[in-house]
Amino acid sequence: MGHTLAEKIIAAHLVDGEGNVSADNQIEVWPGDLVEVAVDVVLSNDITAPIAIREFEKLGVERVFDPARVVMVADHFAPNKDIKSAEQCACMRRFARTQNLPHYFDVGRMGIEHVLLPEQGLVAPGDVVVGADSHTCTYGALGAFATGMGSTDIGVAMATGRVWLRVPETIRIVYHDRLQPWVGGKDLILYTIGRIGVSGALYKAIEFAGPVIDSLSMAGRFTMANMAIEAGGKAGLFAVDETTCAYVDGRARRPYRVYQADDDAVYAQVVEIDVSQIEPQVAFPHLPENVRPVSQAAESNVRIDQAVIGSCTNGRLEDLRVVAKVLRGRRVHTDVRCIVIPGSQQVYLDALREGLIEVFVEAGAVVSTPTCGPCLGGHMGVLAAGERAVSTTNRNFRGRMGHPESKVYLAGPAVAAASAVAGHITGPDDPSPSPSPARRGEPEEVLQ
Repeated sequence: MGHTLAEKIIAAHLVDGEGNVSADNQIEVWPGDLVEVAVDVVLSNDITAPIAIREFEKLGVERVFDPARVVMVADHFAPNKDIKSAEQCACMRRFARTQNLPHYFDVGRMGIEHVLLPEQGLVAPGDVVVGADSHTCTYGALGAFATGMGSTDIGVAMATGRVWLRVPETIRIVYHDRLQPWVGGKDLILYTIGRIGVSGALYKAIEFAGPVIDSLSMAGRFTMANMAIEAGGKAGLFAVDETTCAYVDGRARRPYRVYQADDDAVYAQVVEIDVSQIEPQVAFPHLPENVRPVSQAAESNVRIDQAVIGSCTNGRLEDLRVVAKVLRGRRVHTDVRCIVIPGSQQVYLDALREGLIEVFVEAGAVVSTPTCGPCLGGHMGVLAAGERAVSTTNRNFRGRMGHPESKVYLAGPAVAAASAVAGHITGPDDPSPSPSPARRGEPEEVLQ
């Protein structure tokens, strides 16, 4: 029996009984095995790093295992929104300086971590990456085994360069036929989560495959891998191909090794999806699996107060280009606050040079420094009671973006931009503005 991509990568990082690691070992791993593996990158941010630092210090270890492989990013509450967030960042900053970490990213140099690390060449194919953030699975787009862990595990990983994990089963999802206009990676992953559910891949790896995936851009792949966790996945992986190598080569800061699943790999489940009839998708409150096609969402006449475009899911240059295509020559609805957040300083600069920022500002949107802020209801777009937002972020749990009585609808960049113009959730082919009725007391749409 052959092995899946996740199993191949984990096996190549096994730590033997003498504490050695060899990528050429002949040891096989199987789902359910509890193994110790060496890690290539350990990641934390301004929310999770302080906890990991405390656990690291409890171990009595003076230095991290390898400063070049420990990455810290101030992205959730930076620039700091209050005293507590300032203290969180100060704790991380002091540790990074004491440990001489070359990959510590602060205001002016930072970005949203899962946009920044691939852009900076800090993660590569074949890596094992662990991060104190659930969306660390994003790096599976590069053919890496990447997964989120608790801050205690990350503290130990910073000290030892190793973690224990259980080898996951793998679900293979194969996408066929041809995408409709405006349909991208966000729509594919929302449709997939709607089909298998938020627990459909619980503690499993997902391999995304098929001819549709072969032609998908890196931005689309990052988006899909990012939301593997929203289906319960331990990791979401893509095979390395020419598209991957074109992205990685010239960025990677160290040699990398490509692994491929065996033709006779054993999968827990194989799901076949015909994409030809998939419209842009919208996930209604309060779960990412509560998915509807945009045509049905538009019929619900969901008026919105805010549109958030960005995040580690859809904050890349390709996403902003889609938004500009919809907003150019149009105005954001007078009842809507439209917030555009480039995923990194480089994305911001590239968008500026291409004239995209001008399009956003002229349309009546605001453009923020790179931050996770509104995604987790932190700052830069927190919702009040009763408010509704369409967002290109990855979660729409109750209270996720602010007040527990607010509502978040997940969508791709095209739908988010079109909805910002229309004042209600709609598709990019019909972003005509709605009239501005009295906002309070209007009939509530059916959500479930």
